Amino acid sequence: MTARPVLRARGVHVRLGGAPVLDGVDLDVMPGEVLALVGPNGAGKSTLLAVLAGDQALDRGDVELQDSPLAGAPARELAQQRAVLLQHQTLAFGFSVRAVVAMGRAPWYRTDREADDERAVEEALARAEVHHLAERSVPTLSGGEQARTSFARVLAQEVPVLLLDEPTAALDIRHQEQVLRLAAEAARAGAAVVVVLHDLSLAAAHADRVCVLAGGRVRALGTPRAVLTDELLTAVYEHPVTVLEHEQGLVVVPVRRLAPLEESPCAR
Repeated sequence: MTARPVLRARGVHVRLGGAPVLDGVDLDVMPGEVLALVGPNGAGKSTLLAVLAGDQALDRGDVELQDSPLAGAPARELAQQRAVLLQHQTLAFGFSVRAVVAMGRAPWYRTDREADDERAVEEALARAEVHHLAERSVPTLSGGEQARTSFARVLAQEVPVLLLDEPTAALDIRHQEQVLRLAAEAARAGAAVVVVLHDLSLAAAHADRVCVLAGGRVRALGTPRAVLTDELLTAVYEHPVTVLEHEQGLVVVPVRRLAPLEESPCAR
């Protein structure tokens, strides 16, 4: 039996500040997969993620979550089905790491699943490798530690859809790999994971499918090997790009044309 999409977007149009940001986007998000949204700055990646989360109003189009219209769904019902990691975290008060991660359990307050709160928080702290920071005040943490704390909150929510906006941006190499490995593990357990990434090599390594956006439109959608090509990426990013074969997968690198030594400002 063919799996049905968890999220389905059709004909999505969004204008912000009078300018089109998404222009007729169709997208299916499937359970059991990591779907990476990639593209240049201003392509509409974060806006599309917000649309899928139900946090961005549409000018035209429809989005369904589990075959039900996303528009107008009660906030608590949405929070019991999808978790959202925003690109920019704003926390004005000195909550501890443990308190922030426990906020992920808010949708399950006064439900049967409230009994799982302590276990879920402890597991999320450990999986995101912030357990040793549990009693620290979040504003005292480094940017990467704060990012991992926010990711732990998403894990603690324990929902079937994870929507992650640039979760690796503030992280070192080890923690980038760790976060995306945990996202892949969630997908293998049946979750649908949508992640916005700027690092195309990370997308190639960890995504089951890649959606390339440019100018608010879907330029390509498919497996990393089918989508991440020299020709398409060079056109989309307006810069020469080479996709290399490596024993561990695809590596995407920009073509760099260095000025001759005598023309370099450092040589003067």
